[in-house]
Amino acid sequence: MSESWSREEVEAIVADYFAMLTNDLRHEPYNKTEHRRNLIRLLRGRSAGSVERKHQNVSAALNELRFPYISGYKPLRNYQRLLFDVVADRLAVERDLASLVSRQVEDPAKVPVIDDILKALVPPPPPAAPVLSGKVKRSDSFAASARARRTDYLARESRNRSLGAAGEEFVLHFERARLHRAGKDHLADRVEQVSETRGDGLGFDVLSYETNGRDRLIEVKTTAYAIETPFYITGNELYVSQEHSDHYHLYRVFEFRGSPKLFAMRGALDAVCTLQPIEYLGNVR
Repeated sequence: MSESWSREEVEAIVADYFAMLTNDLRHEPYNKTEHRRNLIRLLRGRSAGSVERKHQNVSAALNELRFPYISGYKPLRNYQRLLFDVVADRLAVERDLASLVSRQVEDPAKVPVIDDILKALVPPPPPAAPVLSGKVKRSDSFAASARARRTDYLARESRNRSLGAAGEEFVLHFERARLHRAGKDHLADRVEQVSETRGDGLGFDVLSYETNGRDRLIEVKTTAYAIETPFYITGNELYVSQEHSDHYHLYRVFEFRGSPKLFAMRGALDAVCTLQPIEYLGNVR
């Protein structure tokens, strides 16, 4: 049997994924194993592992299109153009799903209360695997053109001031708890959400401290969605992170509206992140 997936197979797996995604975003229960078992019956002898990887490919395509994906299917970037096209076409007709996400990314957010906020810290995700030759790359023109024709829901979420402020306050509580746990109450009392107290042009959001008293400059990026969801960085944030790389920390807060978690990375943003230029400021020469 050929390894290539036919259009019928790709359309079947994308339809199945979107059914699960709808349940996932509505916080309705569904069974991945049952979905996979039913899907395999429609395919040409595909294994459970190959179906799982294809579901991960769908997650990667949705990430390219700046749309939420199922957190249980980690994005796998080596996928065929046919799959991307089918996912993009499916998004174009999923009006109810688009309306649901539109409401979600603009909903006001509250700071969640959890028993032990320090347990919210998890390791950063591993770097994305290199793209194999002949497979889709993030910079491919068809991906860029598809995004240009569609709503960037992650950009809309990034402009949700309520969500951003709530994420920053969550990190404020985390930092105070971290320093209290270390016996540094005098430092914990000085942690400050500078985006609120001093304005949002400093290039970071929370001023905290190392246990030795050194400054810890924290830029907070918050999403309601999965850990690998892309985020937006301003030129000022990048510049400040480069100028103060020894003190600068990125705190990525994710799954914020459900069971919030975060990971932290220290250093200049261009050293800890893969940056993709998407906008330029121009002046006439």
